[in-house]
Amino acid sequence: MIESGTVVWFARHESRLAWRDWLAMMTAGRRARLRSVTIGFVAFVIAMHAVAYFMVGRYAAAAADKPMLIAITATVLLSWLLMVSQAMESMTRAFYARSDLDLILASPVAAHKVFAVRISTVALVVAMMALPLAAPFIDMLVVRGGWHWLGAYGVIFAMGATATALAVALTVALFRAIGPKRTRLMAQIVAAAIGAAFVIGLQVAAILSYGTMSRTDVVQSAAVLAFTPDAGNVLWWPARAVLGDGGALIGVLAAGVVLLGAAIAAVAPRFGEYAVAATGAGDSRVSEARPAVFRPMTPRRALRRKEWILLRRDPWLVSQTLMQMLYLIPPAVLLWRSFATGGGGGAFNLLVPVLVMAAGQLAGGLAWLTISGEDAPDLVAAAPVRPRLVLRAKVEAVLGVIALVFAPLVAALAVASPRHALVTGGGIVIASVSATAIQLWFRSQAKRSQFRRRQVSSRVATFAEAFSSIGWAGTAAVAAASPWLAIGPAVIALGVLAGARYVSPHKDAIT
Repeated sequence: MIESGTVVWFARHESRLAWRDWLAMMTAGRRARLRSVTIGFVAFVIAMHAVAYFMVGRYAAAAADKPMLIAITATVLLSWLLMVSQAMESMTRAFYARSDLDLILASPVAAHKVFAVRISTVALVVAMMALPLAAPFIDMLVVRGGWHWLGAYGVIFAMGATATALAVALTVALFRAIGPKRTRLMAQIVAAAIGAAFVIGLQVAAILSYGTMSRTDVVQSAAVLAFTPDAGNVLWWPARAVLGDGGALIGVLAAGVVLLGAAIAAVAPRFGEYAVAATGAGDSRVSEARPAVFRPMTPRRALRRKEWILLRRDPWLVSQTLMQMLYLIPPAVLLWRSFATGGGGGAFNLLVPVLVMAAGQLAGGLAWLTISGEDAPDLVAAAPVRPRLVLRAKVEAVLGVIALVFAPLVAALAVASPRHALVTGGGIVIASVSATAIQLWFRSQAKRSQFRRRQVSSRVATFAEAFSSIGWAGTAAVAAASPWLAIGPAVIALGVLAGARYVSPHKDAIT
């Protein structure tokens, strides 16, 4: 039996909490869905292994030459940056969202042990979250190339350790630089920027150099091959570890353990102090806020303004939606380059479905927040306003944000190609309205803090929203070339909406 109060006991407790949090996120807190989630997860793993088997064939027996090392290093760096983003979000939640701080500080245990275990658990969870996507490819590389590919698993855990160490350092640096009140929002912005920086950077470089959004063109270009160091350089240790170099694997794992240990030693003794400051940050905002000035306005306008204010204040929303907005940078750069050079035909055809797809996905997330993620439903229901007017105001708030984000891109496109701008604008409006309508039909009461779990609130709504966005993006892409040919994909997209409305519990959502 494990003795209470020991590091192992704390590790078991933190692991149990992490497991419950993941389970609640996947099942939306409904244990009845556990069987369906398990079956779906197993099916996903099997499908990913089948896909990986046919994708990794030409890499399984590849030699450790410079092009191969560059390709693996780019993949590792991209994955590591995503891990840093996830670790920063987890650390921010540990400061602001955990409610057991008073219990820990009042208990007769060494608080620094608890916080050390908590940081270590974040590193483990970050690494484990990468396995569902990485493991199928690693397994198939082992099957087709040999046992030496198992070193990739060690690299993943080293990446999780170093990503968490950097996330801890960045979060604490933000605390000291701008204070706990601003850190809650800024950490989410930094997390989103880190997660997207590498991919966006490669795409922008590819657009400026080759006129395409393909990242492979940059990674395998002659300039990169000439600029990078020789194959024996320490820069390639992670790639060599993936390829089965035992010495490189030991070095990478040792670096991960040392960096994580240093972060824990520096932060764990003061973690409680940081968390207390973070907890008090939310209260100080209320006391320092200026008295609101009452301005008479119509109920519809007041409701729209209320939704916009909540969207602006929501710190957890930033990392979820800012990523989608950041990925609009490459299409914007492609648009600018095509307009500047005058050769925009093919580029414009590529931009149309990208912008329509992004608009549909962003509208779906914002619609869930405004419609289902209402933290004061009783207050809104008790207001002297008709329910349909409330829903219309929420829909208008969502569409207003979409217009603010995408109008500049459509306007720039209109200068270069009015026809493509017309198709893009129409596609954005239809995709946004469709995603919002699906959220209206499947609305259910939830809290805004459950935004990251919204995908399991209704699986039908999740798939319908995704297929609707894909359908309208495809329709716009075809319409950019031939409006008559776009009838086929438009009928499919309308069929998705009709099916979603038919099975939805709120068919008369808004008229």
